[in-house]
Amino acid sequence: MLTCIIRYHIDPAKTDAFERYARAWGQAIPRCGADLIGYYAPHEGSTTRAYGIYNIPSLAAYEAYRARLSEDPLGRENYEFAQREGFLLREDRTFLRCVSKPHGESV
Repeated sequence: MLTCIIRYHIDPAKTDAFERYARAWGQAIPRCGADLIGYYAPHEGSTTRAYGIYNIPSLAAYEAYRARLSEDPLGRENYEFAQREGFLLREDRTFLRCVSKPHGESV
């Protein structure tokens, strides 16, 4: 299992637009095959950092998921919304694998 962490640099004057964007992904991402952990908007500290986090079985599954997402009507609409509103200034994806377990569980 891989965890994809998307780090966004957002326009701090457009946090509401980012939150709308995040809520739409809350519907589209699970429907297209990824296990959404959540989207996180700024609250304290930096007003320009936001995150999206989801799990996916493998990089091959990620590629298939991205293809489904690009064909999904809400996914396409959300991509277009982000482009039109210009609140995403930068977006970086990192894929991580868990190498620990919660306290008390063995690896």
